[in-house]
Amino acid sequence: MSKADFYETLGVERGADEKVLKAAFRKLAMQFHPDRNPGNAEAEIRFKEINLAYEVLKDPQKRAAYDRFGHAAFEQGMGAGGGHPFSGAGGFADIFEDIFGDIMGGGRRRSSGGRERGADLRYNMEITLEEAFSGRTAQIRVPTAVTCDECSGSGAKPGTQPTTCAMCSGSGRVRASQGFFSIERTCPQCGGRGQTIKDPCPKCAGQGRTTEERALSVNIPAGIEDGTRIRLAGEGEAGQRSGPAGDLYIFLSVKPHELFQRDGADLYCKVPISMTTAALGGQFEVTSLDGTQTRVKVPEGTQNGRQFRLKGKGMPVLRQPQMGDLYIQVAVETPQNLSKRQRELLEEFEQLSSTENSPQSSGFFSRMKDFFESFGE
Repeated sequence: MSKADFYETLGVERGADEKVLKAAFRKLAMQFHPDRNPGNAEAEIRFKEINLAYEVLKDPQKRAAYDRFGHAAFEQGMGAGGGHPFSGAGGFADIFEDIFGDIMGGGRRRSSGGRERGADLRYNMEITLEEAFSGRTAQIRVPTAVTCDECSGSGAKPGTQPTTCAMCSGSGRVRASQGFFSIERTCPQCGGRGQTIKDPCPKCAGQGRTTEERALSVNIPAGIEDGTRIRLAGEGEAGQRSGPAGDLYIFLSVKPHELFQRDGADLYCKVPISMTTAALGGQFEVTSLDGTQTRVKVPEGTQNGRQFRLKGKGMPVLRQPQMGDLYIQVAVETPQNLSKRQRELLEEFEQLSSTENSPQSSGFFSRMKDFFESFGE
């Protein structure tokens, strides 16, 4: 084994902390691992040097001995605990799967008697704005995997039982030694379940579950918003071989409304009014989502786009006592298909009009004229 300085081997400073040491080790170990360098003797030697350097420097006692005595600390029984620095090689085995789990097939997951959690399910539901306002209880039907009633979820033929896997002794994992460390992988015989079924259930083919359509009740609270997700715990797919069920997620979308647009708890509605109502003033009634009617007074000289706020006439706030507001925006409608008399009256009105009647338009054209006159100077 090389006598190179352990700090130089890992490419770190002598005062490097544990985090820096581990990061350097991970990078080099991935680079020189034998599985990534098949048949490369130099890479194998380098890999062993990296392992040895990290095993010493990550241990505070061994590192202190090395800093004081160098390589001599581990020769002829010297150093903390004595013996070769790999006498406590369990520390390397602990981090091996964390580093090379993607290469060797995953971490140290243990089987729980073959029980596997069922998958989560998604159900898309569309509701109206009125239903989002008042809330409702909806009935849905969901095709899903349920526990097999013939084998009670065991997957074994009635009257028989699953047996412990002979290869992994029920752990779901098998271990193989490679040099000074061991590698665990999923048992190929039982697929990690820890059990095998000699006589599978004829109804579920050994899966412990079958597919059928279930009827469920979903409570949609008042004030629910578009895109809200409702979780029904344990209503997803049944787990394999009596494993716990997954969850069902209801994704809600609210249909566009013909009259109202929603922004959070507030509602917006555009109401057309006649030119004469806008000019002379007047009133109109609007019906909100709660079914009540509210009178809106239009002041004399109301301009197009003006908003009127109806407090508390919007959407309920989810699980809160307050309500949003309803905003009414008026759209002044220009008369069409005028009769001869109507045209005459409008022309007469135009002749009698002054800048005081239309201050915005007259002011705009006055500013435009001043601008172009100054531009030409």
